Amino acid sequence: MSFFIASAHAQEAGTSQPGGDMFQIFFLVGLFVLFYFIAIRPQRKRQKEHTELVSALSKGDEVATSSGILGKVTALDDNYMVLTVANNVDMKFQRVHVHAVLPKGTLKEIG
Repeated sequence: MSFFIASAHAQEAGTSQPGGDMFQIFFLVGLFVLFYFIAIRPQRKRQKEHTELVSALSKGDEVATSSGILGKVTALDDNYMVLTVANNVDMKFQRVHVHAVLPKGTLKEIG
C-alpha cells in the first residue's frame, strides 16, 4: 500500500455503454451541421454576392478596391478594369479586387 499513488482500476475490456456508438455518430453529424451553418454557408453567400458585384460592373461606376484605392471605371474587359484615380492617372486592376461600388458622386465629395 502506497500513500502517494492511488491504485488504478482498469475498465473491463469489451464492455461499452448501451447506445454509446450511436451517440458518437449523432454527435459527429451534429458537429458537421453546426460547422456548415456557422462557417461554410455564410462564406458561400459572401462569395456569391461578390461575384454578382464584379459581374455587374460597368463604365462610370465609382469603386473601392481591396487595397483601398478609389477610382472611376473607364474601361472593362473580362478580367481587368481601368480606373481613373486622378487627372491623367489611369491604373489597371483585376476585376476581382473590387471591394465595393460607391454611390455616384462619392469621389467628388472626398476629393
